[in-house]
Amino acid sequence: MRVETFMADTLLRAAVTAVQQGGYQLHQAVDSLPVPVYVTNADGVITYYNRACIAFAGRTPRVGQDSWCVTWKLYTDAGQFLPHDQCPMAVAIQQRRSVRGVEAIAERPDGTRVTFLPYPTPLFDEDGGLVGAVNLFIDMSELRQAQRLREQAVRCRSLANAIMDQQTVDILSSLAAEYEEKARAIDVAN
Repeated sequence: MRVETFMADTLLRAAVTAVQQGGYQLHQAVDSLPVPVYVTNADGVITYYNRACIAFAGRTPRVGQDSWCVTWKLYTDAGQFLPHDQCPMAVAIQQRRSVRGVEAIAERPDGTRVTFLPYPTPLFDEDGGLVGAVNLFIDMSELRQAQRLREQAVRCRSLANAIMDQQTVDILSSLAAEYEEKARAIDVAN
């Protein structure tokens, strides 16, 4: 099991429990989580979010006004624009099922982008009626950056193997080592 999946499952259980308990426990528990977490009603309207959502989204979500997601804009992992009413949280609420294994990209109002894994989970009452949903995000940006650095290192080494000029080979080999070192540093930090 991947570390981020285990972490997300653990944090999600804490968030769902807090939402089910409601009241002060909701605010205290959700606010203490180190990842963005937000709650919607059965129509997908944001009813609560923690401070980590603000830092993640680069904006302050509007309780009672924003629907489906706390982010400004969304894109698929392939870079295609994703309307909020088609985002993983909307799918989870509309289809009344948890959505897992989807990667998305959030764009902040300043234009920066963050790659993340969402974990939208519908919430039901004792009679099985949909009452809302909780979602949390796992930021994958650094892990994706490490992956891209490793890919660059492979390209440099492949190019170095195809060139006869020793000075160019040395430069490419040095670049490859630098990319690998940066990727290792990111791996260690995570």
